[in-house]
Amino acid sequence: MATTAPVHPVDEVPPARQLAAFGLQHVLAMYAGAVAVPLIVGGALKLSPADLAYLITADLLVCGIATLIQCVGFWRFGVRLPIMQGCTFAAVSPMVLIGTTGGGLPAIYGSVIVAGLAIMLLAPVFGRLLRFFPPLVTGTVILIIGLSLLPVAGNWAAGGAGAKDFGEPKNLALAAFVLAVVIGVQRFAPAFLGRIAVLIGIGVGLAVAVLFGFTDFGGVGDADWVGVSTPFHFGAPAFQLSAIVSMLVVALVTMTETTGDLIAVGELTGRKVEPRSLADGLRADGLSTVLGGVFNTFPYTAYAQNVGLVGMTRVRSRWVVAAAGGILVLLGLLPKLGAVVSAIPAPVLGGAGMMMFGTVAASGVRTLTRVDFKGNDNLTVVAVSVAVGLLPVGVPTVYAKFPDWFQTVMNSGISAGCLTAIVLNLLFNHTPARAGSAADGGEEPVEEPRGEAA
Repeated sequence: MATTAPVHPVDEVPPARQLAAFGLQHVLAMYAGAVAVPLIVGGALKLSPADLAYLITADLLVCGIATLIQCVGFWRFGVRLPIMQGCTFAAVSPMVLIGTTGGGLPAIYGSVIVAGLAIMLLAPVFGRLLRFFPPLVTGTVILIIGLSLLPVAGNWAAGGAGAKDFGEPKNLALAAFVLAVVIGVQRFAPAFLGRIAVLIGIGVGLAVAVLFGFTDFGGVGDADWVGVSTPFHFGAPAFQLSAIVSMLVVALVTMTETTGDLIAVGELTGRKVEPRSLADGLRADGLSTVLGGVFNTFPYTAYAQNVGLVGMTRVRSRWVVAAAGGILVLLGLLPKLGAVVSAIPAPVLGGAGMMMFGTVAASGVRTLTRVDFKGNDNLTVVAVSVAVGLLPVGVPTVYAKFPDWFQTVMNSGISAGCLTAIVLNLLFNHTPARAGSAADGGEEPVEEPRGEAA
């Protein structure tokens, strides 16, 4: 009798109820970050409340479409791993600068479209760079991703950056309560409930928040039932050279970040990212970014916060995240549903975020346990890379006196740390004087024609 080949956990399709629950959990994990970019950019451009609401619903719609492209894939688009897509924060400062110096939204969207096309063209080139990401580099990058996200969770736990009651004990108490619920469910509940521990924690935290007056659903009644984004709602795109150059720098930064995220998810799911699949994932990023420019949103990239959720829940199915993409599409088409989700107070998200983002950092440590640190300089590679990666996180204004292009690259702790790890690994493990220590770094010499890390 013929035997059926086992299905990889990434390709498993859970029952509908689990798809919905796991998918909603991913949406809640990234929702605050997803709406933050249009809120920041729209606020800087002094858009009306109606236009700001339009930006948010358009963003959620394209987030969902981008996630479906990445998870489900078609032809050579999509890495086909559980990857959630959202607007990149690396583009916020350049977009605000473009929009406030006379270009407005049309100049932003013109530069975003060009950047998306550039990412699609450069994707195969990045796909060949995987030999520069041995466990020494990937573990360091994953560790930096997790540590870079922890201040985000801290801001949420304190009430959200800019909140009038920021740092109030009641906010931190609510965040701690949610964290305790997540830990308790994961430790004591049945296996299925343990996998949706974050969703349960957010749900219980939201109920407590409503009970104690942290939030209300007054804005839900004011939201429209249906809202459809139309191409070039704010006018035809304008293609300004200075804006395009700025956004191309952002494109290189987001490609570096996405590469780290894709490799991290590959490690967590047991499906190693190969050069071809990396190129497919980056190409999907480029297509989503082009769609963002057409449908009035911004550049898209893989969301690191959801990487932590994959590691924490051990739910590796890409169809779960595809379901999350479908939910985002609904939120983008039904603003009233989006208003319900947006009523979740920041401390509730902060409690869950501390667990998720800490999981990412711990996954980086686990990857680094595969690296030999005896008789070589690998510890220096990790130490300096983490320091460079966390410098802009701990001191956000450290590069304020530098040129804009430098700030775009280095203000992203993930890209700064990733580039540092790659350069130092080459310096210590691939220069002629250190040729004998390549095995200690966990990588074959770059000169080898294989083009693949050991």
